[in-house]
Amino acid sequence: MPHTTSATPGAGETGDDQVFAPLDPAFAADPYAAYARLRARDGLTYFADFDIHLASRFEDVSAIVMDKTMVRSLDGLVPPEEIEAQKRAGNWHDMPHHSRFVQFSLLDSDGEVHDRLRKAVFRLFTPAMVARLRDDIQAYVTRLLDRLLDQRDIDFVEDLAAEVPGHIIGRLIGVPDEDCPKLRIWSENIVQFFDIDRSDARKQIAETATTEFYEYLTALKAERLKAPRADLISELIKAEAAGLFSEDEFISTCMLILMAGHGSTIDVLGSGMHCLLKFPDQAARLKADPALLPTAVQEMFRYESPLPFFHRYATEDVTIAGTPYPRGTKFGLLYGAANRDPSAFEAADRFDVGRKPNRHLAFGGGAHFCLGNHLARLDMEIIFGSLLARTRAIELADPAVTYKRGLSVRGPKRLDLRLVPA
Repeated sequence: MPHTTSATPGAGETGDDQVFAPLDPAFAADPYAAYARLRARDGLTYFADFDIHLASRFEDVSAIVMDKTMVRSLDGLVPPEEIEAQKRAGNWHDMPHHSRFVQFSLLDSDGEVHDRLRKAVFRLFTPAMVARLRDDIQAYVTRLLDRLLDQRDIDFVEDLAAEVPGHIIGRLIGVPDEDCPKLRIWSENIVQFFDIDRSDARKQIAETATTEFYEYLTALKAERLKAPRADLISELIKAEAAGLFSEDEFISTCMLILMAGHGSTIDVLGSGMHCLLKFPDQAARLKADPALLPTAVQEMFRYESPLPFFHRYATEDVTIAGTPYPRGTKFGLLYGAANRDPSAFEAADRFDVGRKPNRHLAFGGGAHFCLGNHLARLDMEIIFGSLLARTRAIELADPAVTYKRGLSVRGPKRLDLRLVPA
């Protein structure tokens, strides 16, 4: 039978009841102990504060994510007034722009709408299309490292990880380099509201950022309508003109691509670098054999999944882990827990840059498999390959590394390093 747990911030264990407290600083420091406790329980764990059933084992998460009857949205499952009531209960209401462009998106749509939007975007993110960016990414990283190697003491997260993905996805979309920093701020301010703490203050931050983002994209679209370029926003304008997007879907899709190109890649770059520092034998192995870069990057995603939590709703009655659940049940997919499941990965808590096979779930699965995974992995291969080739040593200047708090994100806030050039 499913277990029940509480989400009380800062809560610990109460008697025999092991409380899942994702806002606790201890969870941010090491969520894997809590994940292991969840995996050890029979069935799924009912997370009462969110009315959600948490799946933590690889087998259960995989079953849910690959089930075509599972969806991201409640549309069609419950009456509109119930959806509105749930939005109010979760403080998702009274956010006009956030509701139009963020709460609805390719990520949170299903069926025909999702298929139509994904088809329009998919062709822009194929491996072949992404591979064409390699030289531009390499040139950008090389110029950045020229400066950072002279500087020597850096915050890896802010000075390197945050500089590359946003600029690359910005260039792909057609955003001028000088505008990329504010796109990152808007993206972070929007995404933060998807985590557990949805206070009124955080709500206002998210709505304001969405409004400013919308106004910026509307102006950029107007420029491209007058003078199209060889960029993604011009291609999306063509798709809208061909009837593949509505006006709101155009804005929503642009926002989603830009937001997805920032936060999670920055986070996994930071945690991946931290892994190389915590496991110097694996860093030495990778430095000696750069051909391991693709498997090393995949292992970074498995070992510290940057988006450790997503959800699905059951559109039909379903049985998971031996327990029946009715239509409309909400499931929490703990990718971070599933990717450390010892039943699916040998020595699951060991970081192994040559791990094969490595069928992790960090990119999700099924209809919602991450479209940007090829670009994220290319960014990481170039960054880590260049950094290891151009340094004699990389030292952790401050061993007290603090990770972001929350259930939906995983990555260090900062990572102070000293770079010793080769």
